[in-house]
Amino acid sequence: MIDPFGRKITYLRVSVTDRCDFRCVYCMAEEMTFLPKAELLTLEELDRVCSAFVQLGVRKLRLTGGEPLVRRGIMTLFRSLGRHLESGALDELTLTTNGSQLARYAAELRECGVRRVNVSLDTLDPAKFTEITRRGRLEVVLDGLAAAKAAGLAVKINTVALRGVNDDEFDDLIAWCGAQGFDLVFIEVMPMGDIGGETRLEQYLPLSMVRARVERRWTLDDTDYRTGGPARYVTVRGTGCRLGFITPLTHNFCESCNRVRLTCTGTLYMCLGQEDAADLRTPLRQSEGDQALVAAIAEAISRKPKGHDFVIDRRHNRPAVARHMSVTGG
Repeated sequence: MIDPFGRKITYLRVSVTDRCDFRCVYCMAEEMTFLPKAELLTLEELDRVCSAFVQLGVRKLRLTGGEPLVRRGIMTLFRSLGRHLESGALDELTLTTNGSQLARYAAELRECGVRRVNVSLDTLDPAKFTEITRRGRLEVVLDGLAAAKAAGLAVKINTVALRGVNDDEFDDLIAWCGAQGFDLVFIEVMPMGDIGGETRLEQYLPLSMVRARVERRWTLDDTDYRTGGPARYVTVRGTGCRLGFITPLTHNFCESCNRVRLTCTGTLYMCLGQEDAADLRTPLRQSEGDQALVAAIAEAISRKPKGHDFVIDRRHNRPAVARHMSVTGG
């Protein structure tokens, strides 16, 4: 699959549910209305869509949410998609998780062919963790990370940089990840969805400032390491830690975008920061064959835009994109 700007689409991120057991302050409102279960694709339908994308050249699949591991029966989907790893049609099957269910599922994920996981973790302070997630417990996530490590899964920690919240912990996070053998990625807050009383302007911290702050203590060496996603990596000298930066606002990564996102209802977003989307649920359900589905995917890829338009709206205090990140797939 080649988009109108010559970019090869090899990476599909799939939201298997919009539900989550956390309510992180930069991602959701405290009181969320989730989709009726009847609107979600079944696990079998998700397998069909993912398999169609693999047939069309996708080499990397990431299951996301919401929190993917809270979806009932989700390991059935992981086990089924693992066949594409065995056949060589797929290079990687992975997931992004908040870590709350990792202690339960880490070993099984490894058996299904998963080799690395991304875990969202914004602080090492238990009280602050509960404040950010509104309902999570840090010790549960740390137990999950220990289980992932014991199962032989490589771990990447995703940390959203939040002004006045965790901006005093960056050095501690780097040191801790180095000691644990984890990679670490800092992410700018993304202006998606109404999050209630919090405003993105209050939360937003440019990663150029984060890097400058980190470099007061650490020596960062540039590297050409890539995982297929948007992060730009350096190595932190003396720690063994790889440190990545994802900068949707200060420096977008659109020129090398190789990915599209599928929601749990079968809507395909060709760009995280644009509203244009394609309905894949209808052609999926039109027949048992995949001809209509494949045609709909091809048509959608032909509309993939050059880039996104993320910006913090300082005048109107509204998100750049109305849908929540949990709907699109984190």
